[in-house]
Amino acid sequence: MATLRELKGRIGSVASTEKTTSAMKMISSAKMHKATGMLQRLKPYRGMVSEVLSHLLTTGIEFNSPLIEEREVKKITIVVYGSDDGLCGAFNINIFKQLLMVIDGFKQEHGKETEITIVPVGKKISKAVHKIESSSLKIVDVDYMNTRSTVEHLTDFTHMLRTRFVSQNADLVYVVYMKYVSSSRQLLQCEQLLPLSPKALSQDVDAKSEATPCIFEPDANSIFNSVLPLHLRATMQEVFVSSAASEQASRVMAMQTASDNAAELLEELNLEYNKLRQQSITTELLDILGGQVER
Repeated sequence: MATLRELKGRIGSVASTEKTTSAMKMISSAKMHKATGMLQRLKPYRGMVSEVLSHLLTTGIEFNSPLIEEREVKKITIVVYGSDDGLCGAFNINIFKQLLMVIDGFKQEHGKETEITIVPVGKKISKAVHKIESSSLKIVDVDYMNTRSTVEHLTDFTHMLRTRFVSQNADLVYVVYMKYVSSSRQLLQCEQLLPLSPKALSQDVDAKSEATPCIFEPDANSIFNSVLPLHLRATMQEVFVSSAASEQASRVMAMQTASDNAAELLEELNLEYNKLRQQSITTELLDILGGQVER
């Protein structure tokens, strides 16, 4: 049985842990709100790019661009977003499991000889994917990319992926990440980045845009080739920020769980401490009374 001194020490330790987890929850919550604010600010830009593409695609013109070129799949590049830091629950574990499922699916669809390259973003996910590296599964680390990268770094990263596709070092480029829906809901996603599909780009075309006559200067194909890289960059920015928001949301939930567990344990320890203290007092009183009777 623990002594009063030992229990007091454990109570102090648990109380300190509860305060720490509560503070970390507040910090993560602030970071999550900052990331969701960035997601909202990205929407107007993304919408404007989509509107331009919508007008172009409703003209019926056949467009030529290396970014929409479909070819036989022999090489696949998968960008996977995780976290640099821990204490975010099963965030990285779930993403890694999704990645393994995606890899298995590609092997079944395109053949076991398909060369797959994984580009991890985040120290935790990078450490995990390096354990599965093999002759047909290569890992490419991009030193300047992490969960705290700047817009300039993200632009360079997007350009690198685009160059990789155009130079035929990749026939498909996918991204695996956790999409932010709400503070309590995040969804695992596997989305195709390249080649860009004109059909997917025109999904949000409405009747009004179809009926609107447009004059393109210099020409529709030149504008199309100028706007496509902007669309790709906007997509990557949205993925990056959504992953960051999901990470912080997972950390908020993990810290809330840890704080609740600490509070519950603290209550149990306080109850045990009070019982042991009462028992000690009772024993001392009985000893005193026993001594008086003997006299």
